[in-house]
This record gives sequence, structure tokens and C-alpha cells, in this order.
Amino acid sequence: MAGKQDKAAAKEAAKARRAASRERRKQIFEAFKMQRREDKALIPLMLGAVLGVTAIAVVLGLVFNAVWMFVPLGVAIGALLAVIIFGRRVQSNVFRKADGQPGAGAWALENLRGRWRVTPAVAGTTQLDAVHRVLGRPGVVLVAEGSPHRVKPLLAQEKKRISRVIGETPIYDFIIGTEEGQVPLKKLQSTLMKLPRNITAAQVDTLETRLSALASRGAALPKGPMPAGAKMRNVQRTLRRRG
Repeated sequence: MAGKQDKAAAKEAAKARRAASRERRKQIFEAFKMQRREDKALIPLMLGAVLGVTAIAVVLGLVFNAVWMFVPLGVAIGALLAVIIFGRRVQSNVFRKADGQPGAGAWALENLRGRWRVTPAVAGTTQLDAVHRVLGRPGVVLVAEGSPHRVKPLLAQEKKRISRVIGETPIYDFIIGTEEGQVPLKKLQSTLMKLPRNITAAQVDTLETRLSALASRGAALPKGPMPAGAKMRNVQRTLRRRG
């Protein structure tokens, strides 16, 4: 009896994996069609990557008298490079469209790689200015988006509020924007990833418990900056897993 149940469960799991794989392929294809319509250089760049690397592989194969080995390897590397180009250009397009839209900062933070704890809109205004809180190995990071003259007081108030419960833990703050001293949206994720690791994973858990006790008083923000963002975001995750 148990054996039959195990087989049935394995069958269902395999069916779910196939369905998920089909859905991922569909998402990638839809994103490719969208990107191709807006990015005329995409196809030439991807083809150039495949053909260029393959040509180099042919030359190396002739030099070392091993074309049969170098050509398949060149095609595989060229295809991988083409996928990377596609992913990078999709990401660039997504950030270009999202830049300046309410909620874009929260969207970018929620898609950070790694074990970051993101709490969107811990403080905000009715004009959709907002301060988002990120907790990770560097400590506490506050990221503001909106009008600089409105978010600077919000940042100061939030830093004062959380400093009462986090002790000596470092606090970093950034404002999203293109002016001097600000961080462009497209560089926000890389900026946070470069921060030093100041606390342990156990300390992160402790801080999360303390900070969760603070009532959020932020304004409600849209979940994402644009309808197409979700599709592109899923594609980026899929490409990262396959890369």
C-alpha cells in the first residue's frame, strides 16, 4: 500500500515539475518577444555571440587538430553567452521602465539576491514618498525614494526610531535618484551587495525579532512599478537559476 502511495506521489511531483518547466519556458518566450520588439539590437547581439564564439572554436580546433571537440564546446559557450546577454538587456529594460515610478525602490529591494529581510514602506507620505527597511549581514539599511526634501526628514526620524532597539548595529541610508550623493535605481542592488558584513546570521535573526515589534506607519505602495515587471522579474530569476 505504502509503495503505491509513494509511486503516486512521485508521479504527481514529476507532473508538477513538468508543468513548472513549461510555465518557465513560456515566460522566457513571452519576455523574449517583448524584448525583441523594443530592442532591435537583441537578435544581432545574441547571434553575434553564438557565431563569434563558434568561429573562435573552429580556429582553435584547426590549430590543435581537434575540431570535433572545440566546435560543440564553442556552440555551447556561445549559447550561454547569448542567454546572459538576453538576461542583462531584459534587466536593463526593466529598470529603465521602472525608474521614477512609485514603488520601484521596493520592487528592486524585494528582488535582491541572498538572505535579505525587506520591509517596504516603514515610513512614508501621502505623495508616495517612502522609506524601506532592509535587514542583512551589513546591518540595517534604509532606502528612501521620492522627493529628497521630503524623504530626508523621514530617514532621520526612522534612524532615530530604530536606533533605540538595535544598539550598536550599523545603519546605512540611501536615497534613490540621479543627483549627487544619490543611488540610481539600476545600481541599488549592487550598492547593497557591496556593503561589508558587520553582523552574523544569528544577530540578523535577533534584530528581525526586535524590529518586527515596531509598528509600520508607512504609506501603502504598489507592489511593483509596472505590469510587465512581474513577468520580467520571473524571467530574471529563471535565468539566474540556469546560469
